[in-house]
Amino acid sequence: MEKKQNTERNNKGGRPPKSTTDKLKYRVTVKLATPDYYTLKSRARSAGISASEYLRECFRKGYVRQRLTAEHSDYIRKLCGMANNLNQLAHKANAGGFDTEKLECRVQVARIEKLLNHILL
Repeated sequence: MEKKQNTERNNKGGRPPKSTTDKLKYRVTVKLATPDYYTLKSRARSAGISASEYLRECFRKGYVRQRLTAEHSDYIRKLCGMANNLNQLAHKANAGGFDTEKLECRVQVARIEKLLNHILL
């Protein structure tokens, strides 16, 4: 009988303690603009979870795309210029015959391919 009383005193009931990996012990403060804040609250409410849990899920399962570097932006700008040049050459070819513009078209296509390979690699 004494043994039963000792175990009753030691076991207070309730949930078991969390392990150290499950405890939420770090706080991160984030500043949001008003539209971003209400978007976060709305998405969390529609998911049926708190904003904190929503952000934790986004952190675990989501990803953030890297911004374009200045170098890649420059390549895209050059690519747009080359596309414009190709459109002008196509217009000339339709108006005056393709033979006169054939070489220029090939040069532009080669430049575009080189630029695309540089961007993708």
